[in-house]
Amino acid sequence: MAEGLKLYNTLTRSKVDFTPIDPKNVRMYVCGPTVYDFAHIGNARPVIVFDVLYRLLRHIYGENHVTYARNITDVDDKINARALRDFPDLPLNEAIAKVTQKTADQFHADVAALGNLPPTIEPRATDNIQQMIDIIKTLIAKGHAYVAEGEVLFDTRSMAAYGQLSKRNLDEQQAGIRIAVEAHKKHPGDFVLWKLSSHNEPGWESPWGRGRPGWHIECSAMSKRYLGEVFDIHGGGLDLIFPHHENEIAQSCCANDTSVMANVWMHNGFVQVEGRKMSKSDGNFFTINELLDTENFGGRKWPGEVLRLAMLMTHYREPIDFSVKRLEEAERLVAKWPTSGTDDAAPDQTVLDALADDLNTVAAVQALHALASAANSDPSKLPAFVASAALLGLTQKKADVSDDLSAAIDALVEMRLEMLKTKNFAEADKIRDDLLAKGIQLKDGKSKDTGERVTTWEVKR
Repeated sequence: MAEGLKLYNTLTRSKVDFTPIDPKNVRMYVCGPTVYDFAHIGNARPVIVFDVLYRLLRHIYGENHVTYARNITDVDDKINARALRDFPDLPLNEAIAKVTQKTADQFHADVAALGNLPPTIEPRATDNIQQMIDIIKTLIAKGHAYVAEGEVLFDTRSMAAYGQLSKRNLDEQQAGIRIAVEAHKKHPGDFVLWKLSSHNEPGWESPWGRGRPGWHIECSAMSKRYLGEVFDIHGGGLDLIFPHHENEIAQSCCANDTSVMANVWMHNGFVQVEGRKMSKSDGNFFTINELLDTENFGGRKWPGEVLRLAMLMTHYREPIDFSVKRLEEAERLVAKWPTSGTDDAAPDQTVLDALADDLNTVAAVQALHALASAANSDPSKLPAFVASAALLGLTQKKADVSDDLSAAIDALVEMRLEMLKTKNFAEADKIRDDLLAKGIQLKDGKSKDTGERVTTWEVKR
């Protein structure tokens, strides 16, 4: 057991002793992807950071006593735009379904290749619309929201503590608003809870007309449904502190009459690529899939464990410069580590103590490397190394990898079969090649019963 776990709480701007509300059910919520495009390397950082925390919590409290929810946002105007662009001949709902399914499947395959465990729960926004409507109705009834010109807006001035996470007051926020203030808002900082949908936009029936939710209400609804009104840890990227997380707190606390939404708020730092902010126009924007499966970065493909280690070599709250040099450094470390062994020992105490100090993965990786050096000369040290590496997600049992990837692979196989039926051979071949690069071999054959094409897959050894 590590010494007492300490975590930096953005809400208090201090490192605090972590005490769960219920040690038998430690609850964590992390904002997941909006599935309109493949996840980029910046999106990978929170997934990896909070996977390490998830593993640590499971080690401390027991695997069956931690609930980790990471949502999928599958209703969003960016998704609508992508659906119209990519599938202009399909009805919008069908086009949206194709975009979100393909993107979610790719996300699952990519993050599994980076060594991440699946969360306990992965709710989708579209499965929680009624829960959102219920919260909005409560906010209106309590005087925290109002209807104006078909929209439902949160009244930021109705909450005295608004701004507690970002430490911004309402007047400061007004100066930072980038768009013209709509006349129907009571205050420039008021934000949308529900907006009307036109006939060619996705929508659900509500007391305020056919419409769709605002972004922030989605996470308030999903976290409450699966973790409760107040839970232990809420995580995400630094860019989400304002307005997303601030507005989540406002909605949840005002609807539930609580002083907090989560006891500890954790945020990872930004990711730059080769010293610059990621930008498609600058040519330094890379998806996880590109780094794993193409030679677009540094002229080669990068193994998942190298990408993961490169992330963990910087403390999660610090900005990270993702560079070829950093990846080569991580690869040199991995090359010196034992490649096999059992993990039937406990993780090394030095590694545990490092992680218990606000996820100090820098110190943990240094301790792990020392363990590797010892294990290379003394086989008795090998089990502690393997267990410690597994705690960081840097080694996995083969069965774990197969379980994690299975659902995503099956979905990609089905998608490929559909593409072959429509003679979209280029996309079908790309799916096959992408999976092969991850060590998954597809085998095509014919059903003995129907004569139709069937595809099986296996892990290459």
